[in-house]
Amino acid sequence: MAQTEEMVKQPERDAGNTPRESGSKHGVLITVIVLVIVAAVVIGGIVPRLRAKEALQKETYDLAVPTVNVAHPKQGAPQTEIVLPGNMQAFTESPIYARTNGYLKKWYVDIGGRVKTGQLLAEIETPEVDQQLQQARSQLNTAKANYNLAQITSNRYQELKNTDSVAQQDVDNALGSERANAATVSAAEYQVKYLEQLESFRKIYAPFDGIITVRNTDVGHLINSGAGSPTAELFHIAAIHTLRVYINVPQQFSPAAKTGLPAALTLQEFPGRQFKGRLVRTANAIDLATRTLLVEVDVDNPTGELLPGAFAEVHLAVPSGAPTFILPVSALIFRAQGLQVGVVKDGNHAQLANIILGRDFGSEVEVVSGLQADDQVIINPPDSLISGEEVRLGQPPNQNQGSGQAPGQNPQSQRSQSGGRQQ
Repeated sequence: MAQTEEMVKQPERDAGNTPRESGSKHGVLITVIVLVIVAAVVIGGIVPRLRAKEALQKETYDLAVPTVNVAHPKQGAPQTEIVLPGNMQAFTESPIYARTNGYLKKWYVDIGGRVKTGQLLAEIETPEVDQQLQQARSQLNTAKANYNLAQITSNRYQELKNTDSVAQQDVDNALGSERANAATVSAAEYQVKYLEQLESFRKIYAPFDGIITVRNTDVGHLINSGAGSPTAELFHIAAIHTLRVYINVPQQFSPAAKTGLPAALTLQEFPGRQFKGRLVRTANAIDLATRTLLVEVDVDNPTGELLPGAFAEVHLAVPSGAPTFILPVSALIFRAQGLQVGVVKDGNHAQLANIILGRDFGSEVEVVSGLQADDQVIINPPDSLISGEEVRLGQPPNQNQGSGQAPGQNPQSQRSQSGGRQQ
C-alpha cells in the first residue's frame, strides 16, 4: 500500500517538472534566434563596407596608374628635299658714274635696253675740260720751245768748251737748263695726256653685256665726276644671262651642301615650272647669328625671263645622313631638363628620353637623336609623368607607323626660313 502511494506521487512530481524544462528550452531558442539575427545584421553591415573599401582601394590603384597610348616612331626618308627662300641677283651688276664734269649732252639707251660691251650709252659736254686741254697743249708747246733752245745752247757751250772759250761753270749751267726744260716738257706731256683721257670720259660706254636697269640722268643735267653722291649714278647695268641665287642652308644640312649639288627653282609667277640650277660655292663658315651656311646657286637665264631681285624657292635634295624618326608634336615634353619624350619600357614602366629635334613639319617633328625604331613612344603624356612610373597601355602601338615615311612627298620636303626648329 505504501509502495503504491509512492508510485502515485512519483508521476505527480514528473508532471510538475515537464513545463519547467520546456520553458527553459524555449528561452534558449529565442536567444539563439536573437543572436543569429544580430550576427546577420552585423555581417550584413560589415561585408558591404569591406567590399566598398576593397573596391575603393582597387579604383584608387587604377587611377594611380595612368593609362597611356603609345606608337612607334616613323622612319625618316634617306633623302630629304629642303625648300629654302632665295633672292635672285644678276651675275654681274655695276653702277655707272661719270669720270668728268659737264652737262649731259645726249643719252642713247633707256631702262630695259640690252647693250653690248663697249656700246655708247651717253655723251657729256665738257667745256671746262676742253679749255684746260687747250691750255695744257699750249704749255707743252712752250716747254718744247724752251727745251729746244736749251738743247742748242748746251751743244754750243760744249763745242766752245773744247776750245777753252767758255768756263766749265757756263757749260754746266747750259746742261742743267737743258735737263730742266726736258723735265718740263715731260710734265706738260703727262698733263696733256691726263686731260685728253679725262676728255675721253665725255662718252660713257657699257662695261659688259647686259641690260640697263636704272637711268638717273637726262639731257642738260649737271654731271659731277666720281661716285661721291647718290645722285651721281647715271646708269645701272646688270648681266642676267646667268643669275646668282643666295640661300642660307641650316647647319644640320651644311655637310651635304657640296659644290655641284643640283637644285631646282620655283617661282609664283611660273606655276608648275622648275628652273634647273647648280650649287657652285659656299661660304665655308656658319653664320653665328642664324646658324646657317651661305651658299650660291647659279641658274641659266638665256631668254631673260627670270628677273634679278625676284624671290624664288630653291629645292635641294640632300642625304639625311644619320637615321631620323618622325613623331607627332603631341608626344613632346617641354621641361627644364630639355626636350623629352616618354617611352614605355618592360611593358608597363615609363622612361623619359632626351631628344634632339631636326625639322618642324607642323603637326609632326623630326627627331635626329635620342630614339630607336622599336621604342614605344607615349602620345599625349601626362604632365606628372616621371621615369620609372608604372603605366598601363591603352592600346597596342600602331605597327604600320614603323615603316612609314615623313609627311609630304618622298623624299621628304621641308620648307624652312632658318633651317627649321632646332633645340
